[in-house]
Amino acid sequence: MRRLRRRAVAPFLGVLFLAALAVVLLWRSPPSLPAPLAGSEPLIAAYFTQPLIPDQPDRHRGGLDERLVALIDQAQQTLEVAVYDFDLQNVAEAMARAARRGVRVRMVTDTDTRENQAQPAVQRAFRLVEAAGIPIIDDRRPAIMHHKFAIIDGRLVLTGSWNFTEGDTYRLNNNAVVLRSPEVAANFQREFEQLFSERRFGRAKRPVTPYPRVTVGTAVVETLFAPQDRVAQRLSERIRAARTTIRFLAFSFTHDGLGSAVLERHRAGVRVEGVIERVGAETPFSEYRRLKAAGVAVYLDGNPYAMHHKVFILDDRVVAFGSFNFSRNADEENDENLLIVEDTDLARAFTEEFARVLALARQAEQRAAGGLVLRAR
Repeated sequence: MRRLRRRAVAPFLGVLFLAALAVVLLWRSPPSLPAPLAGSEPLIAAYFTQPLIPDQPDRHRGGLDERLVALIDQAQQTLEVAVYDFDLQNVAEAMARAARRGVRVRMVTDTDTRENQAQPAVQRAFRLVEAAGIPIIDDRRPAIMHHKFAIIDGRLVLTGSWNFTEGDTYRLNNNAVVLRSPEVAANFQREFEQLFSERRFGRAKRPVTPYPRVTVGTAVVETLFAPQDRVAQRLSERIRAARTTIRFLAFSFTHDGLGSAVLERHRAGVRVEGVIERVGAETPFSEYRRLKAAGVAVYLDGNPYAMHHKVFILDDRVVAFGSFNFSRNADEENDENLLIVEDTDLARAFTEEFARVLALARQAEQRAAGGLVLRAR
């Protein structure tokens, strides 16, 4: 009898062990992923604004806003939007349409933006979203929720320097990158849930990215969120690994550590070129004068409105981009994202944009040398 009992108990204990192991593995595993999007669209595609200088409001069409609207109109199940600045009526209308056809739509924004009474377009856009029953969460704190991303059906992410505003679309230099990757979407989904569901902003957030480094087609994508992922430290490491070329476009460049990394590679013989947004570049906080004095080929931008990129291109094969300005506030206080992508095609696209911005900066420098300075705000 004892032998029979042992034989009966052993399988039972084995079943219990396997069940417990399954629970542990499920708890520790990344979230289940939807199937990748089918079709002929590229897995990673970069888009850039084409600023109208001087501005011509009657020609505000065909921009990034219409591309985002088309993506939102394809949403079937879920849409998450986290954006710092927001006034595009057509994007708000697309979000409302998605909600009306049964898509679960949620939004996170910055309190200062949501309560901005000085710009009627901002309030109109938020009213359109609210009227559709879309829940909106804002950060309620001094630092800023600075993201600019949208997640569609857990499969696609749009992110970059581009705020969802008319000015960012038609007056400022900006980028937006679409990544068709369930893994990258899951990374952004975790960040969104911390903001929306857990009400964790800034330093309260935890490093919970499920796929920090993944392959998307032939590209390798590293996803970083601030402040929890020590973004400036990681970006500095990648800059210090550059061997041939460093190109950068910076709306704000005040982070001493990043400036030191650039200078180190310049002194090591790496070819460095950069363009920095003119407003604020001449202050003591900016890295502009320090880089210029060291002989780095750095220019002030030539867009009379603003050059809003936050980009590093390394060795013609690595691109770092996102909402992350090169500042301590971005690194330590704000809600930000930075993607570091190893892909020669993406690097080529950003290098072409760099050349356009650099040409405009050089033209502005020549005008300034001749006593002609144009600046509009």
